Amino acid sequence: MRRSYLFIALTASTALALTGCGRDSGGSGGEAAPTTGAAVATEGVSGSLDVWAMGAEGEKLPDLVKEFTADHPDIKVNVTAVPWDSAHDKFVNSITAGTTPDVAMVGTTWMGEFAGMDALDPTPGTIDTSKFFEGGHNTTVVDGTSYGVPWYVETRMVYYRTDVLNDAGVEEVPTDQDAFKDMAASLQDTKDVKWGISLQPGQTGSWQTVLPFAWSRGASIADDNGWTFDTPEMVKAVDYYGSFFADKIADPNPPQGQTEADFVSGKVPMFVSGPWMRTIVEDFAKQNKGDDSFAERYDVAPIPSADGAESSSFIGGSNLAVFKNTESRDAAWTLVDWLTQPDTQVKWFELTTDLPSVQSAWEDPKLSSDEKLAKFGTALQTAQAPPSFSTWEQVAEAFDGEIEKVAKQGLSGADAMEATQSQAESIGTGQ
Repeated sequence: MRRSYLFIALTASTALALTGCGRDSGGSGGEAAPTTGAAVATEGVSGSLDVWAMGAEGEKLPDLVKEFTADHPDIKVNVTAVPWDSAHDKFVNSITAGTTPDVAMVGTTWMGEFAGMDALDPTPGTIDTSKFFEGGHNTTVVDGTSYGVPWYVETRMVYYRTDVLNDAGVEEVPTDQDAFKDMAASLQDTKDVKWGISLQPGQTGSWQTVLPFAWSRGASIADDNGWTFDTPEMVKAVDYYGSFFADKIADPNPPQGQTEADFVSGKVPMFVSGPWMRTIVEDFAKQNKGDDSFAERYDVAPIPSADGAESSSFIGGSNLAVFKNTESRDAAWTLVDWLTQPDTQVKWFELTTDLPSVQSAWEDPKLSSDEKLAKFGTALQTAQAPPSFSTWEQVAEAFDGEIEKVAKQGLSGADAMEATQSQAESIGTGQ
């Protein structure tokens, strides 16, 4: 699930129908220091834990947990691998039936929903949450209370062909949005280049590409009073995004699954994606072109900014949460704390390539010596996520639909965000 189609699992499941009333429905929380739960014991802890994890994490976690149980022989851990496509419903059914696991990997966009169902145990004050990337920690905060910790993280950056940019006389990727667009357009004058950049033209998960451009020009989609899609800042950001399609710099109907092929061929020398795409493009070049040195011909750059704002991308990944029904609370949080120790995070990275949520883990040479990877670490310092409203997935679906009209039908940012705001207010925040 993770890698090139991570956005599907994060947004495809349907959130429970929760009511609210648009901008009068309460705040998103997290502005002040989050409320924490009762402390946990750390000595002489015992218990039996049922742990759920999805995808590759569910398959590989048992290997890592062997080290934990060796150090904590009185804690027994059973890991259940859960398919991503059935995970959301499995969680909801278990919450309803009172049969939740003790500990689980929880998608960041599910936190508001599950906390709203009163299923999650607040993060104990004995867990040091300051060690995490701020954006990652904020995904655990619901209505002012933290319910878990970020386990691993990822963010989006601009991938670009250094050789193609050099042929176009471009020495570096502009950090200003207007200059960035001009540069993307200029690449189309270079041999073999068809489109200056590949951008997702709406459809499921497109918000993960659009919002970084919006955040990077100071826009916001929510405040203490609810949704704010129709602000001038958001309208301007959506118009900017749509201009790439209107000006024929980006393809409004890109062939599915063609990103790596077009990038390697040089047909499309730029796109926006996460760290997993490094392996995908390099493997494609090696397997289809016999090119073992493709890594030398591309690099990554931060999302360009505008209007005095700093670059800010989307922070994704998954959290670790403890469910309230656990009969082994101390043991559960002991495991969670162990999984988020810097050395454990580095070991997990080696097993899975999941990027550490703990900032100090990035000082390890296994990460810091990789120049491209280190750039993702820098971008994570300012990355953010949508508000933890329990209805976010429903609102995201509405937003994605309007962005598709912007990209494919030329809908204005004002009309698109007015429609999104109307739908968002109808859905509410669930607070």
